[in-house]
Amino acid sequence: MTRRSKYDRPAHLAERAEGGVRLKTSAMIASIAGEGQRTAPAPFGHALVEAARTRPDIIGLSADLSKYTDLHIFAKAYPDRFYQMGMAEQILMSAAAGLAREGFTPFATTYAVFASRRAYDFIFMAIAEEGLNVKIVCALPGLTTGYGPSHQATEDIAIFRGMPGLTIVDPCDAHEIAQATTAIADHKGPVYMRLLRGNVPMVLDEYGYTFELGKAKMIRGGNDVLIISSGLMTMRALETAKALESDRIDVAVLHVPTIKPLDEATILKEAAKTGRKVVVAENHSVVGGLGEAVAGVLMRAGVMPSGFAQIALPDAFLDAGALPTLHDRYGISTEAMCTRLKAMVG
Repeated sequence: MTRRSKYDRPAHLAERAEGGVRLKTSAMIASIAGEGQRTAPAPFGHALVEAARTRPDIIGLSADLSKYTDLHIFAKAYPDRFYQMGMAEQILMSAAAGLAREGFTPFATTYAVFASRRAYDFIFMAIAEEGLNVKIVCALPGLTTGYGPSHQATEDIAIFRGMPGLTIVDPCDAHEIAQATTAIADHKGPVYMRLLRGNVPMVLDEYGYTFELGKAKMIRGGNDVLIISSGLMTMRALETAKALESDRIDVAVLHVPTIKPLDEATILKEAAKTGRKVVVAENHSVVGGLGEAVAGVLMRAGVMPSGFAQIALPDAFLDAGALPTLHDRYGISTEAMCTRLKAMVG
Protein backbone atom coordinates (compact mmCIF):
# COMPACT_ATOMS: atom_id res chain seq x y z
CA MET A 1 0.00 0.00 0.00
CA THR A 2 1.34 3.44 -0.93
CA ARG A 3 1.71 5.77 2.00
CA ARG A 4 -0.18 9.03 1.61
CA SER A 5 1.76 12.24 1.75
CA LYS A 6 1.16 14.51 4.72
CA TYR A 7 0.13 17.09 2.15
CA ASP A 8 -2.09 14.82 0.04
CA ARG A 9 -5.27 16.44 1.29
CA PRO A 10 -7.45 19.35 0.20
CA ALA A 11 -6.13 22.75 1.22
CA HIS A 12 -9.36 23.63 3.02
CA LEU A 13 -12.20 21.89 4.80
CA ALA A 14 -15.62 23.47 4.60
CA GLU A 15 -18.65 23.57 6.88
CA ARG A 16 -22.10 25.08 6.67
CA ALA A 17 -23.19 27.58 9.26
CA GLU A 18 -26.74 27.44 10.63
CA GLY A 19 -27.89 29.94 8.02
CA GLY A 20 -26.61 27.75 5.21
CA VAL A 21 -23.64 30.00 4.42
CA ARG A 22 -20.63 27.98 3.32
CA LEU A 23 -17.62 28.70 5.54
CA LYS A 24 -14.01 27.80 4.83
CA THR A 25 -11.16 27.25 7.22
CA SER A 26 -7.55 26.28 6.75
CA ALA A 27 -7.83 23.16 8.88
CA MET A 28 -4.13 22.37 9.01
CA ILE A 29 -2.71 25.77 9.89
CA ALA A 30 -5.69 27.48 11.54
CA SER A 31 -4.65 29.84 14.32
CA ILE A 32 -6.03 29.38 17.81
CA ALA A 33 -5.81 33.15 18.36
CA GLY A 34 -9.02 35.05 18.87
CA GLU A 35 -9.99 38.05 16.78
CA GLY A 36 -7.73 40.97 17.62
CA GLN A 37 -5.58 38.93 19.98
CA ARG A 38 -1.85 39.69 20.10
CA THR A 39 0.34 37.07 18.45
CA ALA A 40 4.00 36.38 17.75
CA PRO A 41 5.21 34.52 14.65
CA ALA A 42 7.08 31.22 14.92
CA PRO A 43 8.23 31.62 18.55
CA PHE A 44 9.96 28.23 18.64
CA GLY A 45 11.94 28.82 15.46
CA HIS A 46 13.14 32.24 16.52
CA ALA A 47 13.99 31.10 20.06
CA LEU A 48 16.00 28.16 18.73
CA VAL A 49 17.97 30.46 16.43
CA GLU A 50 18.76 32.71 19.37
CA ALA A 51 19.85 29.78 21.55
CA ALA A 52 22.03 28.40 18.75
CA ARG A 53 24.03 31.66 18.47
CA THR A 54 26.07 30.66 21.51
CA ARG A 55 25.45 26.91 21.35
CA PRO A 56 27.20 25.26 18.38
CA ASP A 57 25.99 21.89 19.68
CA ILE A 58 22.36 22.73 18.82
CA ILE A 59 21.20 21.23 15.54
CA GLY A 60 17.81 20.79 13.90
CA LEU A 61 16.20 17.83 12.17
CA SER A 62 12.77 17.39 10.67
CA ALA A 63 10.75 14.72 8.90
CA ASP A 64 9.67 16.77 5.88
CA LEU A 65 7.86 19.26 8.11
CA SER A 66 10.30 22.07 8.85
CA LYS A 67 7.90 24.70 7.49
CA TYR A 68 5.01 23.33 9.54
CA THR A 69 6.98 23.11 12.79
CA ASP A 70 8.66 26.53 12.40
CA LEU A 71 12.07 24.85 12.10
CA HIS A 72 12.53 26.50 8.70
CA ILE A 73 13.54 29.64 10.63
CA PHE A 74 16.46 27.71 12.09
CA ALA A 75 17.26 26.04 8.75
CA LYS A 76 17.58 29.42 7.07
CA ALA A 77 19.84 30.79 9.79
CA TYR A 78 22.00 27.67 10.11
CA PRO A 79 21.72 25.60 6.93
CA ASP A 80 24.84 23.60 7.80
CA ARG A 81 23.25 22.55 11.11
CA PHE A 82 19.90 21.46 9.67
CA TYR A 83 19.02 17.96 8.43
CA GLN A 84 15.96 17.17 6.34
CA MET A 85 15.17 13.50 6.95
CA GLY A 86 12.19 13.12 4.64
CA MET A 87 8.98 11.31 5.59
CA ALA A 88 10.76 8.89 7.90
CA GLU A 89 10.00 9.63 11.54
CA GLN A 90 11.66 6.47 12.85
CA ILE A 91 14.88 7.35 11.05
CA LEU A 92 14.51 10.93 12.34
CA MET A 93 14.54 9.73 15.95
CA SER A 94 17.36 7.26 15.35
CA ALA A 95 19.50 9.93 13.69
CA ALA A 96 18.80 12.34 16.55
CA ALA A 97 19.93 9.65 19.00
CA GLY A 98 23.16 9.11 17.07
CA LEU A 99 23.92 12.81 16.95
CA ALA A 100 23.26 13.13 20.69
CA ARG A 101 25.80 10.35 21.30
CA GLU A 102 28.35 12.48 19.47
CA GLY A 103 27.78 15.42 21.81
CA PHE A 104 25.20 17.41 19.86
CA THR A 105 21.87 18.67 21.19
CA PRO A 106 19.42 17.73 18.44
CA PHE A 107 15.96 19.28 18.15
CA ALA A 108 13.80 16.85 16.17
CA THR A 109 10.48 18.15 14.85
CA THR A 110 7.44 16.52 13.33
CA TYR A 111 3.72 16.32 14.08
CA ALA A 112 2.73 14.99 17.50
CA VAL A 113 0.78 12.10 15.98
CA PHE A 114 3.81 10.85 14.06
CA ALA A 115 6.18 11.04 17.03
CA SER A 116 3.82 9.40 19.50
CA ARG A 117 2.22 6.75 17.29
CA ARG A 118 4.73 5.99 14.56
CA ALA A 119 8.09 6.50 16.26
CA TYR A 120 7.32 5.51 19.86
CA ASP A 121 9.53 2.42 20.06
CA PHE A 122 12.47 4.25 18.48
CA ILE A 123 12.14 7.06 21.01
CA PHE A 124 11.87 4.53 23.83
CA MET A 125 14.79 2.31 22.85
CA ALA A 126 17.19 4.74 21.15
CA ILE A 127 16.60 7.91 23.18
CA ALA A 128 14.79 7.52 26.51
CA GLU A 129 16.37 4.26 27.70
CA GLU A 130 19.81 5.73 27.01
CA GLY A 131 18.93 9.09 28.59
CA LEU A 132 20.12 10.93 25.50
CA ASN A 133 19.95 14.69 25.14
CA VAL A 134 17.32 14.80 22.37
CA LYS A 135 14.55 17.40 22.25
CA ILE A 136 11.42 16.21 20.42
CA VAL A 137 9.27 19.23 19.52
CA CYS A 138 5.95 18.42 17.88
CA ALA A 139 3.26 20.54 16.27
CA LEU A 140 -0.51 19.92 16.12
CA PRO A 141 -0.95 18.67 19.71
CA GLY A 142 -4.45 17.73 20.81
CA LEU A 143 -7.24 19.43 18.88
CA THR A 144 -5.25 22.11 17.03
CA THR A 145 -6.06 20.93 13.53
CA GLY A 146 -9.35 20.16 11.84
CA TYR A 147 -8.02 17.26 9.77
CA GLY A 148 -9.49 14.54 11.94
CA PRO A 149 -7.92 11.57 13.77
CA SER A 150 -5.00 11.12 11.35
CA HIS A 151 -3.53 14.44 12.51
CA GLN A 152 -5.19 15.08 15.90
CA ALA A 153 -2.78 13.98 18.64
CA THR A 154 -5.42 13.71 21.36
CA GLU A 155 -3.57 10.91 23.19
CA ASP A 156 0.11 11.89 22.87
CA ILE A 157 0.60 12.74 26.54
CA ALA A 158 -1.03 9.47 27.60
CA ILE A 159 1.35 7.61 25.30
CA PHE A 160 4.47 9.40 26.53
CA ARG A 161 3.68 9.70 30.27
CA GLY A 162 4.58 6.05 30.77
CA MET A 163 8.03 6.45 29.23
CA PRO A 164 10.64 6.55 32.03
CA GLY A 165 12.99 9.51 32.07
CA LEU A 166 11.13 11.57 29.48
CA THR A 167 10.29 15.17 30.42
CA ILE A 168 6.98 16.39 28.96
CA VAL A 169 6.24 20.09 28.41
CA ASP A 170 2.97 21.66 27.24
CA PRO A 171 3.46 25.46 26.92
CA CYS A 172 0.56 27.91 26.77
CA ASP A 173 1.57 30.67 24.36
CA ALA A 174 4.33 32.33 22.35
CA HIS A 175 5.82 33.96 25.45
CA GLU A 176 6.22 30.60 27.14
CA ILE A 177 7.32 28.68 24.05
CA ALA A 178 10.28 31.03 23.63
CA GLN A 179 11.32 30.60 27.27
CA ALA A 180 10.68 26.85 27.29
CA THR A 181 12.82 26.35 24.18
CA THR A 182 15.81 27.84 25.97
CA ALA A 183 15.07 25.86 29.13
CA ILE A 184 14.85 22.48 27.42
CA ALA A 185 18.01 23.23 25.45
CA ASP A 186 19.79 23.69 28.79
CA HIS A 187 18.19 20.62 30.39
CA LYS A 188 20.19 17.40 30.19
CA GLY A 189 18.07 14.52 29.01
CA PRO A 190 15.23 13.70 26.61
CA VAL A 191 12.29 16.10 26.33
CA TYR A 192 8.97 15.96 24.48
CA MET A 193 7.44 19.42 23.96
CA ARG A 194 4.06 20.13 22.42
CA LEU A 195 4.27 23.01 19.96
CA LEU A 196 1.85 25.74 18.96
CA ARG A 197 3.20 26.98 15.64
CA GLY A 198 2.66 29.84 13.22
CA ASN A 199 1.12 33.00 14.68
CA VAL A 200 0.82 32.04 18.34
CA PRO A 201 -1.14 34.08 20.92
CA MET A 202 0.67 36.16 23.52
CA VAL A 203 -1.01 35.83 26.91
CA LEU A 204 1.25 35.11 29.87
CA ASP A 205 3.49 38.14 29.45
CA GLU A 206 0.58 40.23 30.76
CA TYR A 207 0.88 38.37 34.07
CA GLY A 208 4.66 38.72 34.48
CA TYR A 209 5.05 34.98 33.99
CA THR A 210 8.41 33.22 33.75
CA PHE A 211 8.70 29.57 32.68
CA GLU A 212 10.60 27.21 34.97
CA LEU A 213 10.99 23.60 33.95
CA GLY A 214 9.18 21.34 36.41
CA LYS A 215 7.26 24.16 38.11
CA ALA A 216 3.55 24.93 38.20
CA LYS A 217 2.60 28.55 38.83
CA MET A 218 -0.47 30.43 39.97
CA ILE A 219 -1.46 32.91 37.28
CA ARG A 220 -4.40 34.39 39.17
CA GLY A 221 -6.13 33.74 42.48
CA GLY A 222 -9.78 32.93 43.17
CA ASN A 223 -11.95 31.48 45.94
CA ASP A 224 -14.68 29.48 44.17
CA VAL A 225 -12.96 27.31 41.55
CA LEU A 226 -9.36 26.31 40.92
CA ILE A 227 -8.61 25.51 37.28
CA ILE A 228 -5.46 23.43 36.88
CA SER A 229 -4.47 23.65 33.23
CA SER A 230 -1.73 23.23 30.66
CA GLY A 231 -1.07 24.30 27.08
CA LEU A 232 -3.61 26.42 25.26
CA MET A 233 -6.20 25.54 27.92
CA THR A 234 -4.49 27.93 30.32
CA MET A 235 -5.34 30.68 27.84
CA ARG A 236 -8.93 29.44 27.79
CA ALA A 237 -8.95 29.22 31.59
CA LEU A 238 -7.86 32.83 31.94
CA GLU A 239 -10.52 33.92 29.44
CA THR A 240 -13.11 31.92 31.38
CA ALA A 241 -12.05 33.46 34.68
CA LYS A 242 -12.47 36.97 33.27
CA ALA A 243 -15.83 36.13 31.69
CA LEU A 244 -17.21 34.73 34.95
CA GLU A 245 -16.35 37.82 36.97
CA SER A 246 -19.69 39.33 35.92
CA ASP A 247 -21.41 36.26 37.41
CA ARG A 248 -19.47 36.75 40.65
CA ILE A 249 -17.70 33.42 40.24
CA ASP A 250 -14.13 33.77 41.48
CA VAL A 251 -11.80 31.54 39.44
CA ALA A 252 -8.15 30.79 40.18
CA VAL A 253 -5.83 29.47 37.48
CA LEU A 254 -2.84 27.21 38.18
CA HIS A 255 -0.73 26.72 35.05
CA VAL A 256 1.10 23.38 34.83
CA PRO A 257 3.37 23.48 31.76
CA THR A 258 5.51 20.52 32.83
CA ILE A 259 3.35 17.40 32.76
CA LYS A 260 6.23 15.14 33.72
CA PRO A 261 7.78 15.47 36.24
CA LEU A 262 4.65 16.95 37.80
CA ASP A 263 4.92 19.69 40.42
CA GLU A 264 2.94 17.71 42.97
CA ALA A 265 3.75 19.99 45.92
CA THR A 266 2.22 23.08 44.29
CA ILE A 267 -0.81 21.16 43.04
CA LEU A 268 -1.49 19.72 46.52
CA LYS A 269 -1.02 23.09 48.19
CA GLU A 270 -3.54 24.81 45.94
CA ALA A 271 -6.05 21.95 45.71
CA ALA A 272 -6.15 21.59 49.51
CA LYS A 273 -7.47 25.11 50.07
CA THR A 274 -10.87 24.88 51.72
CA GLY A 275 -14.04 25.46 49.73
CA ARG A 276 -12.65 25.53 46.19
CA LYS A 277 -13.78 23.12 43.54
CA VAL A 278 -11.01 21.74 41.33
CA VAL A 279 -11.26 21.55 37.53
CA VAL A 280 -8.46 20.20 35.35
CA ALA A 281 -8.52 21.61 31.80
CA GLU A 282 -6.38 20.14 29.03
CA ASN A 283 -6.21 19.93 25.25
CA HIS A 284 -5.96 16.14 25.40
CA SER A 285 -8.09 13.06 25.83
CA VAL A 286 -9.82 12.61 29.17
CA VAL A 287 -7.81 9.38 29.36
CA GLY A 288 -4.20 9.40 30.57
CA GLY A 289 -3.38 13.11 30.57
CA LEU A 290 -3.03 15.90 33.11
CA GLY A 291 -6.49 15.29 34.58
CA GLU A 292 -5.80 11.71 35.57
CA ALA A 293 -2.29 12.65 36.74
CA VAL A 294 -3.72 15.32 39.06
CA ALA A 295 -6.49 13.01 40.28
CA GLY A 296 -3.87 10.41 41.16
CA VAL A 297 -1.81 12.95 43.10
CA LEU A 298 -4.85 14.09 45.09
CA MET A 299 -6.00 10.55 45.81
CA ARG A 300 -2.60 9.35 47.00
CA ALA A 301 -2.25 12.37 49.29
CA GLY A 302 -5.79 12.07 50.66
CA VAL A 303 -6.75 15.54 49.44
CA MET A 304 -10.47 15.69 48.70
CA PRO A 305 -11.68 18.99 47.19
CA SER A 306 -15.36 19.91 47.45
CA GLY A 307 -15.74 19.00 43.79
CA PHE A 308 -13.55 17.65 41.00
CA ALA A 309 -14.07 17.69 37.23
CA GLN A 310 -12.15 17.29 33.99
CA ILE A 311 -12.50 19.53 30.96
CA ALA A 312 -10.85 17.50 28.24
CA LEU A 313 -11.44 15.87 24.91
CA PRO A 314 -13.62 12.73 24.84
CA ASP A 315 -12.24 9.22 24.53
CA ALA A 316 -13.24 9.09 20.88
CA PHE A 317 -12.07 9.67 17.32
CA LEU A 318 -12.91 13.33 16.77
CA ASP A 319 -14.55 14.95 13.77
CA ALA A 320 -12.90 17.03 11.07
CA GLY A 321 -13.89 20.65 10.55
CA ALA A 322 -13.28 24.23 11.59
CA LEU A 323 -11.46 24.58 14.90
CA PRO A 324 -13.94 26.98 16.56
CA THR A 325 -16.75 24.55 15.77
CA LEU A 326 -14.77 21.58 17.05
CA HIS A 327 -13.69 23.37 20.24
CA ASP A 328 -17.33 24.19 21.00
CA ARG A 329 -18.46 20.67 20.14
CA TYR A 330 -15.92 19.02 22.41
CA GLY A 331 -16.14 21.46 25.31
CA ILE A 332 -12.76 23.23 25.24
CA SER A 333 -13.87 26.67 24.00
CA THR A 334 -14.16 29.56 26.43
CA GLU A 335 -17.93 29.57 26.08
CA ALA A 336 -18.18 25.85 26.78
CA MET A 337 -15.93 26.19 29.82
CA CYS A 338 -18.04 29.04 31.19
CA THR A 339 -21.19 26.94 30.87
CA ARG A 340 -19.53 23.99 32.58
CA LEU A 341 -18.24 26.03 35.52
CA LYS A 342 -21.53 27.85 36.05
CA ALA A 343 -23.30 24.51 36.32
CA MET A 344 -20.64 23.19 38.68
CA VAL A 345 -20.74 26.18 41.02
CA GLY A 346 -24.48 26.68 40.81
